[in-house]
Amino acid sequence: MSFFTFLKLVEIQTKIASVFPFLVGCLFVYYRFDSFHPINTVIFFVSMLSFDLTTTAINNYMDYRKASTESYRKEHNIIGQKEISEKVVIITILSLLTFASGLGIWLVFRTDLFVLLVGMVCFGIGIFYTFGPIPFSRMPLGELFSGVTMGFGIVFLAVYVNAFDQGIVQLLWEGRTISLQADILLLLEVVLISIPCMFTIANLMLANNICDIEEDIKNHRFTLPYYLGKKYAILLFNSLYILSFVAIIAAVLLDLLPMVMFVTLLVSYPVYRHVRKFNRKQVKAETFSVAVKNLVLVNGSIVAMLALSVVLF
Repeated sequence: MSFFTFLKLVEIQTKIASVFPFLVGCLFVYYRFDSFHPINTVIFFVSMLSFDLTTTAINNYMDYRKASTESYRKEHNIIGQKEISEKVVIITILSLLTFASGLGIWLVFRTDLFVLLVGMVCFGIGIFYTFGPIPFSRMPLGELFSGVTMGFGIVFLAVYVNAFDQGIVQLLWEGRTISLQADILLLLEVVLISIPCMFTIANLMLANNICDIEEDIKNHRFTLPYYLGKKYAILLFNSLYILSFVAIIAAVLLDLLPMVMFVTLLVSYPVYRHVRKFNRKQVKAETFSVAVKNLVLVNGSIVAMLALSVVLF
């Protein structure tokens, strides 16, 4: 397998969905807690990216194995298109997973046990999102798990590995006793900051499933749009963008983010135009890209204003 085929197998172009929550978490923890640990941050980023590559490779492999027709394998799946050996794909998946796990364990030793707990949950969701007899991606849970795991999980871990000593959460193991303590207000702060990431990432999956609803049914993938119906799935798609901007406004009013973050509301107009385009036509080749553009617009503006705040304030 060539390097460029590997990049297609892991769909490297989609990893921007992981990078934005990472950047939001790193900038927010520096702005909010004035805390930043470069080594922890680098370890977490490489582990996060490696695991993201792993889940995508698993997803492509499972789609290849579960495809109902040979034409789908040859025309729509990179493994069939490039005639990649299944053995090579499995070795690639296991190598990436081992590398990501090793870095995660190293990070636990540099922080605390709570990172291990959260990491295990995220790894479990990531693997069973695409693996198993009934993976989450083939159920009406894909949007929920992708949004929460990537949108909140990455933001939270980016914050936590840089501020694990700030009292956000404490997991203590003493003899036969394990105790978990958390500052609810600080946790809710991270949740609120994460909402734009969560909802824009969930909308990537939702837009993809809306566009693929007929093809998914043929391949026994009964996703959220199948149960909601296309009309209400599109309504949900629209609502998640509105709630993302509401969350930004609320974070500023609660003094969690600086006033300059109101500048991010300027992107609401191009986001609105993209949403209207998707509402008129749900064709993957023509309109799925609006979800990607909106993710970049919303999260890119948040990152830019947070970075400006860190530099100026």
